[in-house]
Amino acid sequence: MATEPLIRNISDTALWVAVYRARESERPDAVFHDPYARKLAGERGEQIAQAQTFSAKHAWSFIARTWLIDHFVDQEVKAGADAVLNLACGLDSRPYRLALPASLRWIEVDLPPLLEYKNQILAGEKPVCRLERLAVDLFDVAARRDLFKRIAAENERVLVITEGLLVYLDREAVLSLGKDLAANKNIQRWIVDLQSPGLLKMLQKKIGEQLAASPMKFAPPEGPDFFLQCGWKPLEVRTLMKTAARLNRLSFIMRLLRGCRMRRWQEIVLGAASACSAAPVVR
Repeated sequence: MATEPLIRNISDTALWVAVYRARESERPDAVFHDPYARKLAGERGEQIAQAQTFSAKHAWSFIARTWLIDHFVDQEVKAGADAVLNLACGLDSRPYRLALPASLRWIEVDLPPLLEYKNQILAGEKPVCRLERLAVDLFDVAARRDLFKRIAAENERVLVITEGLLVYLDREAVLSLGKDLAANKNIQRWIVDLQSPGLLKMLQKKIGEQLAASPMKFAPPEGPDFFLQCGWKPLEVRTLMKTAARLNRLSFIMRLLRGCRMRRWQEIVLGAASACSAAPVVR
């Protein structure tokens, strides 16, 4: 009888990533605290993380990604964002653990089974802001366009997060998603994490078999400028390696590799929707 793979689908990667947030939070010198990560990850999340020996060596990238997105969220909320739309939210707990205004509207979007699991685990917890969870399949183009249009109409300045999502999409799917977001003028900022082509090849070689059910695909050779094609202008780009170095989370080997041509290991991009996709400008 064939055994079930540890990572059955893209939703299982949320369990895996939650383990790294939990481990960081349990350090005496933690750079962020996620008191919900351990119970969200559960036993299956720990099993997945323990099986990913390559990823465990690069836990610094997950830590840096979490820290940077926390930073961008704080920055944009202070700049006036009145809503956060977290697409493929996974097991993110930011509306519970960040210092957010009670008036902020936070909308989490994912598939029904993951949201049901999350509702169950966090049933006794109270978010710090106005939290909503919506079951929407982002591959259903009509449904997501309706969602974006409604959220944009109900809020004045929307920040979108797609943490850990785009790498599992193909190029045309990312272009389509970006255009659908940019079509709504009140959706003004978008936080994405972006792989380099070199990193993607490395990950496909090292952990591609474990991710066979949800293969990684997206790593545009043009880097953040890719998003100009779908109506978004990169405003701020941070590399995870440099961030991890500042946070003192790089392994010895990675500290040595910092001097090599690995500057674009992985990036977090904060983008602004353009007023005109043919000539992007900050809106």
